[in-house]
Amino acid sequence: MIEVFDEDLHSGVNLALEVGEIYYREKTDLQDLLIFEHARFGRVMALDGSIQTTENDEFIYHEMFVHVPLLAHGNVKNVLIVGGGDGGAARQLMKHDDINVTLVDIDRTVIDLSVEYMPKVSGGAFDDPRLNVIIADGCQYVKETADRFDVIIVDSTDPHGPGQVLFTQEFYSDCKSCLTDGGIIVTQNGCPFVQGDELRDSYERLGTLFQDVSFYMATIPSYVGGPLAFGWATDNKALRNVDLGTLAERFLTAELQTDYYTPEIHKAAFVLPLYVQKLLTAEKA
Repeated sequence: MIEVFDEDLHSGVNLALEVGEIYYREKTDLQDLLIFEHARFGRVMALDGSIQTTENDEFIYHEMFVHVPLLAHGNVKNVLIVGGGDGGAARQLMKHDDINVTLVDIDRTVIDLSVEYMPKVSGGAFDDPRLNVIIADGCQYVKETADRFDVIIVDSTDPHGPGQVLFTQEFYSDCKSCLTDGGIIVTQNGCPFVQGDELRDSYERLGTLFQDVSFYMATIPSYVGGPLAFGWATDNKALRNVDLGTLAERFLTAELQTDYYTPEIHKAAFVLPLYVQKLLTAEKA
């Protein structure tokens, strides 16, 4: 009998994937973790019944998470990843020269199993001396650290279970205290079509802290519900509107090898569909 992984993250909207070989299935100290083979997506990692990443479409998510803020900023030296234990964001960051990265994840098991069973995702990033891995609660880390970062990438799960605290006003405020002047925070903000309330909550919470708050979008096939929104917040209003020529020059200078990101995609991603614009301006019921 064929086993099917049935993700029911959104009420009444399901993603069903035929399960091939199972590489790992166990409950860690913090989360239920499953890694299995799928004919289309390659190796798939799920936490608490929700798809986190797949080998064959992770490049879209991680390229947009990393290269949009870095090329918009133009002079990034220090980056903080909160979460991101699969190593995909770290791998994209390692493509940039003269950069130091701190990755804070609460679950060491996720990192270890990602390296063992999904090594293509991290691509050796965990062996790069520029990456400092800290196993800790990300909320506590940003509250206590004296370090400052040009970009903070909140590569979290959805706002339930261990990831819920990474969507709070307090967490966003503590992140801001860790940013350099004009620094950028980017967040994983779910699919607005099925997670509109969560998008609006983040917009309002970030909006009380930063002068420029918006979202940019990309479609990741394994995330059900339509295009995914990445949150964007900074006090430097110019960074969201860097012109195409400047982005193209930075892209070429960095000699980035990408499969999804281009400077043109960067600019277009900030053009929000009308239904998303309406979500951000609608009054709560």
